[in-house]
Amino acid sequence: MTVPKALDAPHQSPRIFGHPYLAATMGILLVVTLVAFEGMSVGVVMPDISKDLNALNLYGVSFSAFLIASLFANVVAGLWADRHGYVLPFLVGLVLFVLGMGLAGASQSAGMFLAARAVQGLGAGPTIVALYVMIARVYPPDVRPRVFAALSAAWVVPAMVGPGVAGFVGQTWGWRWVFYGIIPLVVPALVMLVPALKRRDTDEETAAPRGPRSRPLAMTVAASATAAGGGVLLYGVDRLHAAPLPSLVACAAGLAALLYGLFKLLPPGSLRFGRGLPTTVMMRGLFSASFFGVNAFIPLALQEVKSFETVPAGIALTTGALGWSAASYLQSRRAAEPHVRVRTGAACVTVGIVLSVLAVLPGVSGWVAVPAWVVAGFGMGLGMTTVSITTLKLSPVNEQGANSASLSVTDMLGSALTLGIGGALVNLIGHSPTEIAWGFGVICGLMGAIALATTLLSSRVAPASS
Repeated sequence: MTVPKALDAPHQSPRIFGHPYLAATMGILLVVTLVAFEGMSVGVVMPDISKDLNALNLYGVSFSAFLIASLFANVVAGLWADRHGYVLPFLVGLVLFVLGMGLAGASQSAGMFLAARAVQGLGAGPTIVALYVMIARVYPPDVRPRVFAALSAAWVVPAMVGPGVAGFVGQTWGWRWVFYGIIPLVVPALVMLVPALKRRDTDEETAAPRGPRSRPLAMTVAASATAAGGGVLLYGVDRLHAAPLPSLVACAAGLAALLYGLFKLLPPGSLRFGRGLPTTVMMRGLFSASFFGVNAFIPLALQEVKSFETVPAGIALTTGALGWSAASYLQSRRAAEPHVRVRTGAACVTVGIVLSVLAVLPGVSGWVAVPAWVVAGFGMGLGMTTVSITTLKLSPVNEQGANSASLSVTDMLGSALTLGIGGALVNLIGHSPTEIAWGFGVICGLMGAIALATTLLSSRVAPASS
């Protein structure tokens, strides 16, 4: 009897919760969970923060401060990760994130709180970009789909319990402890990531990054233009209903700066949806734009049009997170061409958005938003996870940082711009129940068009040679 050699045994890819990846996986998931929990919790305690700091308009501005700081930091972190590895941007990002949490909890004025939110953004951006590069360089390619599926799952718990926990902490000990309470949890995450931080970034020799996106000064200028352009554009959109002419000028100036920055920051050919990597990166922004452009207004529509209480109105968002996690797991178990998964995901988002319009129609139960947003969330889990995996697969080792930063830039810009446009539409159409229903319908129409365009463009995710 012949004993098969070890080389004849079928290949089994390592498990992300087994040796040697258990500590790294747990650390990455804990960091993502903390960042997600912070994002889910701020909105819950923002009314109390605004009241204590005497700043009723703090909600929107605080998220803009976080966004603009993250945009800039993403690019810098991506450059550093490509040149010198992911360790330093990750550690600096985590320190800044913790510092921002502490400053937010200690804030005594609106200005200090806005500065704290900017510091949080400067920390969160590099941390997430460095984690993407860490995944690319710590895990083999056949394991990465499972890592990204786990990352999506790490957003589910904060989505389900984050608002409730934040509300309880805020009512019991005050809103400051929502920020203070996250800080100690960073320590175990850092301890678990020590093995991944101590190992070499890659077992291969990494060539120095080359090309226009490897020049620090040029990329810093482009990142500044993108951040400033995004901020000015968001300001112009927000003020459009109050001062149309100056706001249009601000929008034009912001858009020009934004396009210049994106042209320099994104992979060549991205703005014209070139095949392969350029379109893959742009897909991230389109998915975020369509989904989150509706997601933020579902609770408003259900509360104002269908008289839902706060908790029931948030159930649709929670079920969307569950659909997202389920699809991420599914794509990690079944093989399919990336452009096929992206197309299927975009189609699901389109269907979910169209179905959600039914929730504000007379004679239709608002609960129809729940299955609608499960479908949309499923599409996001399938599409967004595939985009992340495909981007890393198509990226040379010395461009993984830059392309991970590009994903984050398009992601944040997509959601931020459509949120701003949606808010402007609500203010323009009106705030009565009937007007909000109309506004929600218009928003769904615009975001549905973006999702449909994503579906049609998905074939360009496949490289020209395939």
